Amino acid sequence: MATTAELFEEPFVADEYIERLVWRTPGGGSRGGAEAFDPKRLLEEFINHIQELQIMDERIQRKVEKLEQQCQKEAKEFAKKVQELQKSNQVAFQHFQELDEHISYVATKVCHLGDQLEGVNTPRQRAVEAQKLMKYFNEFLDGELKSDVFTNSEKIKEAADIIQKLHLIAQELPFDRFSEVKSKIASKYHDLECQLIQEFTSAQRRGEISRMREVAAVLLHFKGYSHCVDVYIKQCQEGAYLRNDIFEDAAILCQRVNKQVGDIFSNPETVLAKLIQNVFEIKLQNFVKDQLEECRKFDAEQYLKNLYDLYTRTTNLSSKLMEFNLGTDKQTFLSKLIKSIFISYLENYIEVETGYLKSRSAMILQRYYDSKNHQKRSIGTGGIQDLKERIRQRTNLPLGPSIDTHGETFLSQEVVVNLLQETKQAFERCHRLSDPSDLPRNAFRIFTILVEFLCIEHIDYALETGLAGIPSSDSKNANLYFLDVVQQANTIFHLFDKQFNDHLMPLISSSPKLSECLQKKKEIIEQMEMKLDTGIDRTLNCMIGQMKHILAAEQRKTDFKPEDENNVLIQYTNIPLVLQLFDTLHALCNLLVVAPDNLKQVCSGEQLANLDKNILHSFVQLRADYRSARLARHFS
Repeated sequence: MATTAELFEEPFVADEYIERLVWRTPGGGSRGGAEAFDPKRLLEEFINHIQELQIMDERIQRKVEKLEQQCQKEAKEFAKKVQELQKSNQVAFQHFQELDEHISYVATKVCHLGDQLEGVNTPRQRAVEAQKLMKYFNEFLDGELKSDVFTNSEKIKEAADIIQKLHLIAQELPFDRFSEVKSKIASKYHDLECQLIQEFTSAQRRGEISRMREVAAVLLHFKGYSHCVDVYIKQCQEGAYLRNDIFEDAAILCQRVNKQVGDIFSNPETVLAKLIQNVFEIKLQNFVKDQLEECRKFDAEQYLKNLYDLYTRTTNLSSKLMEFNLGTDKQTFLSKLIKSIFISYLENYIEVETGYLKSRSAMILQRYYDSKNHQKRSIGTGGIQDLKERIRQRTNLPLGPSIDTHGETFLSQEVVVNLLQETKQAFERCHRLSDPSDLPRNAFRIFTILVEFLCIEHIDYALETGLAGIPSSDSKNANLYFLDVVQQANTIFHLFDKQFNDHLMPLISSSPKLSECLQKKKEIIEQMEMKLDTGIDRTLNCMIGQMKHILAAEQRKTDFKPEDENNVLIQYTNIPLVLQLFDTLHALCNLLVVAPDNLKQVCSGEQLANLDKNILHSFVQLRADYRSARLARHFS
């Protein structure tokens, strides 16, 4: 096999290389079997191949030395070039420093010369400007405006600049000597201001943004600049409220103005804030008033729905407006605008909410009892009722006449769902419309109304009625009706508990009202559980009484007696499982009498080997000598 450098390329495995060499050597491999194997031929081939490898190693070594010499030569040449480049760079850097110093020197001279020219030119310009102002002032003093700047309507911008300066000068003059000229300047000032505002209005109607920007820049120094902003805001809103959704219209209007106002005014955030204030205090406030005042006195449900909807949509609009630049504290600015609209409605919101919730809950309950043709009984309160309750808890005796409910539980999941839905909506409105400081207290008031109508007026009433409908324990007919009351009351209370956790807890979780609500809920649960336990006990006593009556009066001893009682017993004792159980029981009984030394042997016997060690221990503990004979050591 010819030896070349390619044979040693990575990955190189020496064992595979030897195997290939042996396989290619005649008589060296396994071809032809053991008889064909020629070790001498293989040794000769190894010796020759080693010589070839040595020759190839020498050739490669010479090549490596040649390449190293060449590399060293190139490295020296490269180092020499780098040194030459460093010297050139130093020379260039020195020239750059000299040039930089020269430029700095020239710049200093130029600045000094510019300051000198400015020092000469500025007083000259001020003198020229003062001379022009004196000339224009003389025209007002003479009462005849001859300058082209005042007579040419196209030079209104220059005239405005001049009259604004003359107006400032006139204010410093004594009134007794210059009253006439001051009034003329003021009149011209007012006329130009009106012309500029009119020009701004016309440019806005034509959509000429550049002209609007020019006029607004001139008016910026006039007293009527705010009037210019008012005109802009008024014209922006013309035709802006064409949809049925005023909030969406307002958002689109503000978005459009936000893109435009920066191209017109030098203080766009102030103009945009004034537009938003105008929209809130006029458009939205009037809209809210129209929507709420109409139903405030006559339809509390619609009033609350409208109030919640309008407040939500207003806050959503405020969130959209937060994207715009309205100055430093836009959050406070928008909050004050919202408060100014709804302050009169939010002050007594909770009173309206609780009043509506009470009347609505009472109507839902009354409508249910009317559908059952049921007149609610008056459940006593005070000392007598408490005394009856205590006697009933201790004796399970029915106090008062039994009431026939005809199987009606007087519990309705539909009524419960309606009450919970009304309360859920009240919690949502409370969360949105209450001040953060009043939120826990308002939520607690809503919760107490839910407890009153759902837990007391509905569930507790049904429990009291159900207790009154349970017959006495000596009654011949048992009535399982109260068990239906228990089932439905349990389901309803789970719904009540779910609303407590889902809708009330987030509103009061970080306030002292949390403990009050939990305590009130605990009292309600304990009160209901007590009545449920009492009712179940009385129902069970009633069932036991009926069973006693049946066994004593109707059941005979010979009823259901097998024809051959002995055959039945024999039949059962022949069952293998029964036999095994009896054998195990017999072996367990032996644990009570066996000698202490033989106890361990009996426990490991055939009948007891598969039993749990704790069971065996419990039987052994029944022995009288358990402690004295220290039998516990057999189970440790």
